[in-house]
Amino acid sequence: MTLVIGLTGGIASGKSTVSRMLLEMGLPVIDADVIAKRIVEIGQHSYELIIQTFGEEVLNDDLSINRAKLGSIIFNDDVQRQKLNAIVHPAVRKNMLEEQKKLVEQGNETIVLDIPLLFESDLTHLVDKTIVVYVDDEVQVERLMKRNHFTLVEATSRISSQMPLKKKVALADEVINNNGTMEETKKQLLKILTNWNVIYSK
Repeated sequence: MTLVIGLTGGIASGKSTVSRMLLEMGLPVIDADVIAKRIVEIGQHSYELIIQTFGEEVLNDDLSINRAKLGSIIFNDDVQRQKLNAIVHPAVRKNMLEEQKKLVEQGNETIVLDIPLLFESDLTHLVDKTIVVYVDDEVQVERLMKRNHFTLVEATSRISSQMPLKKKVALADEVINNNGTMEETKKQLLKILTNWNVIYSK
C-alpha cells in the first residue's frame, strides 16, 4: 500500500525547501505549482480557456501567459479568481492523479503531493497524511519582502489573502516549524518520516 503525503504551507513559509529535502532523500514529489505552470503553456487546453475568459491582454508578446498581469486581475477580485480556479484546478488535479498512478505502478511506497492549497481546495481526500510547514507571522512577512522585493503592504496583503498558517497547523497531522535553521527543519522532517515508517535515502 502506497503512503501518500500531502505537503503544504503558506507563501514564504519554506514549503519548497522541505519539498527539495524530500527529493534529495529519493522520495518522489508531485508539485502542483509545476503542473499549474505546465498546463497553461501555449497550445494546452487550459491556455485556450484562459484566453477565452480573460482576453488576449493577459498575453506576453511571445503569446505566453503573463502571470503577473493575470495575477493582478484575480488578486483582489473573488469572481475572477473563481473563474481562473475553475479552469486551472481540475486540470491540475487530473495531471497530479495521472502522475501519482504512474508512480504507484512503478512500485513507489511513498509519494509526496506538494499542494499549496491542500486545505483551501478540500484536497485532503487525495492524501493519507498531511505536513504543514509553519513560520511565525513576522518571519513570513520578512522572508516574502526579501524574496519578492515587496513592500510591507504588498507582503501583508498577499499573506492575508491565504488561509492563516495557524489554521493550517490545526488541520495538519504533523507540523514542521521552519523559523530556525535548515538543519533544524531537516531534523523535524526526518523524525516525521521515521514515525511514519517511510524508507528514504539519507
